[in-house]
Amino acid sequence: MQTPTEPTPTEPTPVEPTASPWRVRDFRVLFSATALSQLGTNVSYVAVPLVAVGALDASPGQVGALATLSTVAFLFIGLPAGVWVDRLRHRRILTVADLSRAALFSSVPVAWQLDALTLGHLYAVVLLNGCATVFFDVGSQSALPQLVGPAALVRANSAVVSLQAVGNIAGRGAGGGLVQLLTAPVAVICAAGAYLASALQLFALRRGDDTPHPPPGARLHAQIAQGVRHVLGNAELRALALTAALTNFGSQIVTTMLPILFVRELHLSAGVLGLFWGAGGLGLLLGAWCARPLAGRLGHGRALGLVGPVLAPAALLVPLIDRGPWLWLAGAAWVLTLFKTGVDNVLGVSLRQRMTPDALLGRMNATFRFMLTGALAVGAAVSGLIGELAGVRATLWVGGALLTANFLPVFLSPVRTRRELPPQESHRLPGPAVIRTGDSARAEGRTNR
Repeated sequence: MQTPTEPTPTEPTPVEPTASPWRVRDFRVLFSATALSQLGTNVSYVAVPLVAVGALDASPGQVGALATLSTVAFLFIGLPAGVWVDRLRHRRILTVADLSRAALFSSVPVAWQLDALTLGHLYAVVLLNGCATVFFDVGSQSALPQLVGPAALVRANSAVVSLQAVGNIAGRGAGGGLVQLLTAPVAVICAAGAYLASALQLFALRRGDDTPHPPPGARLHAQIAQGVRHVLGNAELRALALTAALTNFGSQIVTTMLPILFVRELHLSAGVLGLFWGAGGLGLLLGAWCARPLAGRLGHGRALGLVGPVLAPAALLVPLIDRGPWLWLAGAAWVLTLFKTGVDNVLGVSLRQRMTPDALLGRMNATFRFMLTGALAVGAAVSGLIGELAGVRATLWVGGALLTANFLPVFLSPVRTRRELPPQESHRLPGPAVIRTGDSARAEGRTNR
């Protein structure tokens, strides 16, 4: 890949390697802020649709529009967001994103109290919240490698993926409980408070506080193209992206039909559906916990390449969901499917971070986010289409087949033979100096990572 024309850097002082990310103060700050942000995300995931249904009598189509608008921002601004993440200070990006989300969700109960809440208001809130989430997600993934250093990167990613899995299990349960106890609009206040607390926590970050300088004459579309070429032009990164996109595509096809299957065809309660999804979250958590030991025993790339063909076929048992023992069998298969996803998330994210120079981290993460979230959007549409034309069961079989085959891009790529992560220093692009370590960390006129 051709490197951009940028000023020659002064020699950077690398982040001091450490075996544990928990020894790094800034990682602890970012982790706790992410935990609060995840709480806000999961509470709002439950509360906002219930506001639409309970307070505004929204139709199923209108609730579906809310879900679509919450993710469409990744398709519209995902790639440009990566450029801005590489240009701006990470702490500022994360803080502004959380403050924006707090303000947006605070407007919902205020409008409800004033009897001025409309569906258009909710549409605007979830759309703008999606825009802020784009910047928070890309910015946090881009900041993490610099906070912990290469030696602790896998453990740091494992902690973050585990946090997300716990959030999916407990956060949405907490959201449902808050709605039941306090009503949906009041639960939205709790989500806003979590985002505000996250923003306040981020002010404690000591690094990422210096103004970067974009390369002279850099054009937005050229920088976007450079990030896309970096991902798609590298065989290993391309394989990671395709495997993750297939995973999202197949899982979205399955999960979109699950509420219809459970409630309408099997006459099971919404609580049973919640337990089924919670089992998947448990599988994701276990996969995140086991990723590093698997990489230590098998090698980093071999773990990514070999876990897939062993566990991916379990997805073919998911379409067999039925009442009785078949429900337990399909639930166990869903746990194994999400276990593989947890392993992929930790090891795949760590590998792509180490294979990307600091100056391209934002654009690399944005390119991945664009592809992966695009796969979710397309998967939902395809699921609905197949469901209408061929029925729910046929849709589940299509999703299960895609999840079974999702390991192939990585298995057939050079990733499968990689035993260790590459040294990130050998992949740096020329540019101004990196941020120094230490409590008095300073930047020396570089593009922010």
